[in-house]
Amino acid sequence: MTLLTASRAPSRLRVVAWRFFQSAQGRIGFAVLVLLFLLAFAGPGFSLWSYTDKDFTAFLSPPSAEHWFGTLQTGADVYAVTLRGMRKSLIVGLLAALISTALAAVVGAFAGYFPGWPDRLLTWGTDLLLVLPAFLVLAVMSPLFGAGQWVLFVIMLALFLWMVTSKIVRGMTISLKQREFIQAARFMGVSPVRIIFRHIIPNLSSLLIVDATLNVSAAILTETSLSYFGFGIQPPDVSFGTLIADGSRTAIYAPWTFWFVAGLLVITVLAVNLIGDALRDAFDPASQRPR
Repeated sequence: MTLLTASRAPSRLRVVAWRFFQSAQGRIGFAVLVLLFLLAFAGPGFSLWSYTDKDFTAFLSPPSAEHWFGTLQTGADVYAVTLRGMRKSLIVGLLAALISTALAAVVGAFAGYFPGWPDRLLTWGTDLLLVLPAFLVLAVMSPLFGAGQWVLFVIMLALFLWMVTSKIVRGMTISLKQREFIQAARFMGVSPVRIIFRHIIPNLSSLLIVDATLNVSAAILTETSLSYFGFGIQPPDVSFGTLIADGSRTAIYAPWTFWFVAGLLVITVLAVNLIGDALRDAFDPASQRPR
């Protein structure tokens, strides 16, 4: 009976998923984010207008049956360009978060596992990036982020999001490598690289998953700030930042050019943060705030 019960014991992933969906903020954040993704990727198919189309008979036209969110000064459909911008910002946020979290895991684990000069070298590089003014560096390099070069922008953005998590991973790796299962693997002749990728990093998955989730909102806000000042996504492409920059000029007398995209930005970041908080509580129930 004991063996049967043990064989039916739920995996840790199922337990975490159950805890996550038991949380109201987890359910709300997940549902809202799914709806936003559906809106960003499927929503344009319900409109007769593309984000590149111009209606030269309707400049700064308010929301109507033909233009659901109104039009811009150029005659562009606000609904179409807003969904295009949201899609780009979501892609940038997800890719930057994945790259930065992977970089933090690898650098932190190697620095913590290998004492001596590898640790000093990696730690020195991490500290150097921490003191560099990320916004200024990205602004100086903005001429490289021309049309079609948004992937380079994502990589550069990710390079300034991983350092703090890397230091946390380093400290946890120093503790983990003293554990019995790591010592046993070393005595069995398992290579250090294999130990890092097969044993240490998987044991830090809870930290890394939560960090990746929160990095999505951080990357979206950073991209929005940079694009607002003209240093991020470059025309003719659009993102939350470029749309907010354009809409802020006409927000007083044509509020539909600003408030739709600003509202979607706030909802997106809020949904991602709700998911991050719920994941943290699901992985570590002791961290839950009293209700």
